[in-house]
Amino acid sequence: MNILNVEKVSKTYGEKQLFDEVTLGVNKGDKIGVIGVNGTGKSTFLKIIAGLEEADAGQVVKGKGVTVAYLEQKAQFPEKDTILGYVLRGKQHSSEAEAKTILTKLGITEFDKDIHTLSGGQKKRVALAKTLVEPAEVLILDEPTNHLDNEMVIWLEDYIRQFKGELLMVTHDRYFLDNVTNRIVELDRTHLYSYDTNYSGFLELKTQREQMEMATEEKRQNILRRELEWIRRGCQARSTKQQARIDRYEDMKEASRQARASFEKQAMEMNSVTSRLGKKTIELENITKAYDGITYICDFSYIFLRDDRIGIIGRNGCGKSTLMKIITGQIQPDSGTVSIGETVKIGYFMQENEPLDEKMTVLEYVRSIGEYVTTATGKATASQMCERFLFTPKMQWTPIEKLSGGEKRRLYLLSVLMSAPNVLILDEPTNDLDIETLEILEDYLDGFAGIVITVSHDRYFLDRIVDRIFAFEENGILHQYEGGFSDYYEKSGGMQAKQAKIAEKPKGKKEYNKDREKKLRFSYKEQKEYEVIDEEIAALEQKIAKLDSEIEMAATQYSRLTELTQEKSELEEQLEFKMNRWVELNELAEQIEQQKQK
Repeated sequence: MNILNVEKVSKTYGEKQLFDEVTLGVNKGDKIGVIGVNGTGKSTFLKIIAGLEEADAGQVVKGKGVTVAYLEQKAQFPEKDTILGYVLRGKQHSSEAEAKTILTKLGITEFDKDIHTLSGGQKKRVALAKTLVEPAEVLILDEPTNHLDNEMVIWLEDYIRQFKGELLMVTHDRYFLDNVTNRIVELDRTHLYSYDTNYSGFLELKTQREQMEMATEEKRQNILRRELEWIRRGCQARSTKQQARIDRYEDMKEASRQARASFEKQAMEMNSVTSRLGKKTIELENITKAYDGITYICDFSYIFLRDDRIGIIGRNGCGKSTLMKIITGQIQPDSGTVSIGETVKIGYFMQENEPLDEKMTVLEYVRSIGEYVTTATGKATASQMCERFLFTPKMQWTPIEKLSGGEKRRLYLLSVLMSAPNVLILDEPTNDLDIETLEILEDYLDGFAGIVITVSHDRYFLDRIVDRIFAFEENGILHQYEGGFSDYYEKSGGMQAKQAKIAEKPKGKKEYNKDREKKLRFSYKEQKEYEVIDEEIAALEQKIAKLDSEIEMAATQYSRLTELTQEKSELEEQLEFKMNRWVELNELAEQIEQQKQK
């Protein structure tokens, strides 16, 4: 059953065309994730569907009696209102108790507080509560997980899965997309592509589409070569047919140029830009911090090691950002010491962008940080760094004031990375960044030769990047867990709590079997390790074989022989570790397979 249709909608801002005659049908039961690079018009697309913005051409047709509820990315509020008053205003069938329940789930408990005294993140959660209290048939949500902590995101995930209506949503949270959507819509270079699957399925289908496009481009190149030879032979375009052939050649050249630009963007790599980091890094000793009699950080000590990948998690308002500001020296602890090594250079990516000179162009701003930077593969100019962060040569001459909120966030991230830090502190880096930029950042961090400390509610990002988590718990205590978010969630009892909730369902429902065998599975890190360990072992064996040959040739060169022997010993230790790990992972893989067959 069709709920609403987007029919040949086009939209242009100034010289920038966002979409060109895009069409989308929303059917009964659709839960659609809308994705695309910042600046492609995702928020504008949702506003047009919600009826808050006019399209230049085309129309949105809703079924009879279909109602729409919209959560905008940055909510607007009346001049004077309480939290509860705002949430209930205009809601005919919602009870005060229901509103308070949802607000509490979203971490808002002072219901009579003036809404303008809240932080930006708290306001977003109040706006989300208003949208959910009396949901319409179609929910349209723009970045609903921004400013939610991990527990709230999991609660919202469950809420939307149980929601009986239709959903259109923009979010960067890939686990959230995977768990709640059954359809993905991608806005890409003015076009719309629809995939009847969740995010994991979308990745597979998009790869297939891009492979087909590359095959088409290869055929086009063969035709272009033949046509170019014909033109070079001196055609005079004296006939209509000859002129038409030349026109087709020019059209194919333009199509080829656009296709190659797309492939180059996909192949672009982001190399690490760092400064040398000495032996002494950052040492926190017995850090304590309290506000208004409430202890947020209690007696926390940790020595950061080179190449540490640390995730900091906890409920909203627990002190995560305060800890980051203590590390960077913006806030002093009530007691304890922060000791920072002489070679430490901190890059701090804050939740709120630092002020940008809106009159400068993108390239002028990046050049103000440096004309070029040194990367792992040589030097990169400011323009090349802009391109690696999805600012095309044309966009680089765009004034910052004309960028979207997400594009400004991406530019701010680039400015932090270009300062060549060796310690990166990222406070909610995934807020307002598109998935493609996140993938560039994740690839960058893979090769980053320094320390990464990140506060994040994004479970996928934490699983992808960190190998140790500090979780804020009661009374300002930080508890250490090894692994990513999935590992933390299991070890901290999150899974058991969720299972207990299932077991408490009303009688008459199928009871949860508490005694069932625990399901074995790889963690995210183990899965990645398992996929590449054979190649890593083979590479180590090749290196050792090459060293054996070099040792034979250096038999009479004592200093060189000592150096080679030491190197071989280190590689053999690495190989032994990898072989033992290979046995462990293969045993686990066999156990998982056996459990599946039961």
